[in-house]
Amino acid sequence: MGNHETAEDGPTRSSRRTFLTASAAATAAAVATPLAAAPAAAATTAPPGPGRPARPQRPGRELTALLREIDRRRIEATVRRLAAFGTRHTLSSQTDPVRGIGAARDWIHAQLSGYAAASGGRMSVELQSYVQQPASRIPTATTITNVVATLRGDVTPERVYVITGHYDSRATDVMDAVSDAPGADDDASGVAVVMELARVLSTRRTEATIVLAAVAAEEQGLYGSAYLASQLKAAGVDVQAMFSNDIVGSSTADDGTRDPRTVRLFAEGVPTAETPAEASVRQSVGGENDSPSRQLARFVTDVAENSATGMDVRVIYRRDRYLRGSDHISFLREGWPAGRFTEPNEDFAHQHQDVRVVDGVQYGDLPEFCDFDFITRVARVNAATLWSLAQAPGTPKNVTVVTTNLTNDTTLRWQRGPEPDLAGYEVVWRETTADQWQKVLPVGDVTEVTIDLSKDNVFFGVRAVDRAGHRSPVAFPKPGS
Repeated sequence: MGNHETAEDGPTRSSRRTFLTASAAATAAAVATPLAAAPAAAATTAPPGPGRPARPQRPGRELTALLREIDRRRIEATVRRLAAFGTRHTLSSQTDPVRGIGAARDWIHAQLSGYAAASGGRMSVELQSYVQQPASRIPTATTITNVVATLRGDVTPERVYVITGHYDSRATDVMDAVSDAPGADDDASGVAVVMELARVLSTRRTEATIVLAAVAAEEQGLYGSAYLASQLKAAGVDVQAMFSNDIVGSSTADDGTRDPRTVRLFAEGVPTAETPAEASVRQSVGGENDSPSRQLARFVTDVAENSATGMDVRVIYRRDRYLRGSDHISFLREGWPAGRFTEPNEDFAHQHQDVRVVDGVQYGDLPEFCDFDFITRVARVNAATLWSLAQAPGTPKNVTVVTTNLTNDTTLRWQRGPEPDLAGYEVVWRETTADQWQKVLPVGDVTEVTIDLSKDNVFFGVRAVDRAGHRSPVAFPKPGS
């Protein structure tokens, strides 16, 4: 390694062969020690050039202890309690202490408040309400209430990660607020994940802020999550990731097929909030598979697909399933990266079915059809993801790849993050036909680096690393100067 002239200075052949700038080389050792990890299978042959194979992050001691605390019995008890409210339809009673969405709301609030009491003041819980005027699936003015627990970070609290499950339910007729609609799988399972994470995280310190929310009115049209997202947007909150847990209760399809060790993660390509001009740039330079949500999905597989969670994460490259959509869409619309966790196979014979017995066969979204071991593993995937995000530096911002000169090397620039324990950065890249990052190169605590590898042939990204070895999600560069 040695000095490296910029393209504008007219680099010589020998200087252009240098992999890093001098400033990067001087500090690369600060982030040169990776977390212990097992090798990951590459989709294609790794590209040539500097760097080492990219490998997944393994859970450290703190995360391993956290994952062990996730309690299957508590998750089952939560699902059964929510189903016992009879219906949690958005238009059901908000004042009945036993049945309806109001009773469920108050119980969730009480449980989360109990967890917050053990947090030493770091966790707060609120009932976030507004009145939705008549709209699609809302025939009369209706109060919609989210139950929101916020675990404030100690280091960079302005950086926020959000997880939700929706506590409303529905019968076959989406406007039927009277019939039983226990909603065990859809979506008491997701709420149970959120509540169990609130419990185990409440006694721990995180660097960034985590918002754990049970949102309402998803079945009527994502109203609760849209309000939560709009409130965060209006407050100028830096939401760097959001996950919806929706229908995570079972691994069995309606034909009996089981896949108990896989959870699907839906992640869109071209961002929902991207302007036509931005989409045109993306299509012209590549990166159709490199939206912030896709980078987030790669991060999930990097930190949560391991023996500690017991799960494989099957990333689905689309926004959501056909004809349906979950609460992550509300956050995508605000321009934030988001994804939806859901079970690998759906049992449509039990989803949104009125509770009844036909020819001796019981139907309905009942707890009896849930797999509580499966939900527990999904909770561990969420916990590994949130903990790793909240303890790592934030995703690098303003990352650009210099495209003002015709060269066979690549210059990347970015903005330095504010974290006090920031050690530096890593550049990652992959073949354009590969879906996962294949090579990684520590470059130190710098904001610019030049690598002797053509930007025409591979896709590059940049991620931050702290002194403990925690790594951020990757930021994909935009063309710039």
